[in-house]
Amino acid sequence: MNVFVAGATGALGRQLVPQLAARGHEVVGMTSSAAKQDLVRGLGARPVVADALDPDAVAQAVASAAPEVIVHQLTALSGEMSARDMRHPERSYAVTMTNRLRTEATDHLLAAGRAVGARRFVAQSFAAFRFARAGGPVQTEAEPLDPDPPPSMRAAQAGIVYLERAVTTIEWGEGVVLRYGGFYGPGTAISLAPDAPFAAPIRKRRFPIVGDGGGIWSHIHIADAATVAAVEHGHTGIYNVVDDEPAPVREWLPVLADALHAKPPRRVPRWLGRLAAGEMATVMMTEVRGASNEKAKRELGWRPRYASWRLGFTQGLG
Repeated sequence: MNVFVAGATGALGRQLVPQLAARGHEVVGMTSSAAKQDLVRGLGARPVVADALDPDAVAQAVASAAPEVIVHQLTALSGEMSARDMRHPERSYAVTMTNRLRTEATDHLLAAGRAVGARRFVAQSFAAFRFARAGGPVQTEAEPLDPDPPPSMRAAQAGIVYLERAVTTIEWGEGVVLRYGGFYGPGTAISLAPDAPFAAPIRKRRFPIVGDGGGIWSHIHIADAATVAAVEHGHTGIYNVVDDEPAPVREWLPVLADALHAKPPRRVPRWLGRLAAGEMATVMMTEVRGASNEKAKRELGWRPRYASWRLGFTQGLG
């Protein structure tokens, strides 16, 4: 098929474009930087340069590709969002810009897709720690989102909700939303790179376990994102793309520290964690719920290579 990838040079795009090309798809990769056109070619796609927030530029780029499938992988979270931003994420440029990409850019891409007669639209969302802080430890796509998130998380959640509703209500094709877990691996915030935003504080023992460390996180290796499966299969809807083992912070963080050749993380009481890192980080460490991947496995025919972060942290961080 002809596939248009917006965000072709991001951490996920760099994994996705070669996978699509290897399966015989004709890929056009959109980037906002003319300097990255050679990178797009090297990944196996034809480059097109456009500002995702410019509706005319997006319409022209999509029209030139005439895709059957549009894949929306646009975020501004390529490393700017560090551990210190967790206290006030609403003030972060990366979060603010990502919200615009999840709202304005989504509208531009959907309008362009409708105009060219695309038949499928696949978009990136988030499932790592978004669910209501009640009920079981692992929740499905049918479970409600947190109706009262911490104030610092409300804008980001509103942007995600906007994207999910816009994509899954299109009438001209299949609208597929992939709620990814927390990424790790090359090019992500958790990798062996010395400047990886979350790896660095873990190595310095500045990423402690807060309170009981009972917050359940869902991870996914960057190479295991089910985007190719969603391009080729599945009906309109939302799919959690996470590994098979959602786990509390107190279990996975020491394993990650060991994989990064760091000392075990410190433990701090909840009140101190809130004082030092803010409410968002405290909730993530103590209250959030994980996500089930059963729907994606059942309906997309997808299986992660790294079924657990236990294997991925030891073999897949490089």
